[in-house]
Amino acid sequence: MPRMLEVSDEVRAEIGDEEADRLLAGENAPGGYDCTSCRTPGDSEQERTSTVLFVGDETAVLAFAHATCLPSQVVQVTEEQLQGAARSIAGDSPAQAAPEQAVLGVTSGLILLSGELHPALVVEPTAPIARPGTTGAGDDFLPLLIEQGFMPLPQIDSVPPVLHGWSVLLAMGQLHAILQPGVVGGSPVAWWQAHQALQVADAWRAAANKHQQVLMFAAPVGSIGRQPREDLLRDALDKAAADGKLVAATLPLAGT
Repeated sequence: MPRMLEVSDEVRAEIGDEEADRLLAGENAPGGYDCTSCRTPGDSEQERTSTVLFVGDETAVLAFAHATCLPSQVVQVTEEQLQGAARSIAGDSPAQAAPEQAVLGVTSGLILLSGELHPALVVEPTAPIARPGTTGAGDDFLPLLIEQGFMPLPQIDSVPPVLHGWSVLLAMGQLHAILQPGVVGGSPVAWWQAHQALQVADAWRAAANKHQQVLMFAAPVGSIGRQPREDLLRDALDKAAADGKLVAATLPLAGT
């Protein structure tokens, strides 16, 4: 059965035509794989699959992702991050291995509050987030965000308070970054930045332009998952809120 693989021009340029053609012919491509973005299983025989090439200082690792999660692309990473990615892709986690480099997964959707649709971003990391400078298996993702001003949300029944200094960068109808305040009044810096600008739905962009702000929800790894529909996304958010695993804020919109 043919593989439903997508190999971008930039990935082809890095791995060469011969290797790219072998992948597309199914010779070197996996059937099943764990998506490098959302970490859930995928099947290149059943669903569109992107080839993602992680390139470090000296080595490169080819990974696979659901095409709905990531486009086929080349991602520049440090050699240390690449070694962690290689261990993760190979499923090898020796006790001495460095902690896996977490990636922030960002999903856009519309949330209904008081009869009105609001644009929202849902952020969930692919692995536990440790406090900088600490070691161990703890997850400090929500405490770190609460310290930044995000509010714990026991239920989703109203628009969260505005978090000034943070913003969502939208340009030409595409999502580019979530910005946080710079140090000591400096320019805002990217808290999360898309490797490649993410297209958002027309209805989402219209709602963002109408309200000039975006709701941001964040939950620890494993709380929300990859939801194919907005109603299922809302159900997952409601459950995370009820379980005490959701924080939120309203962020001003930067751009259009």
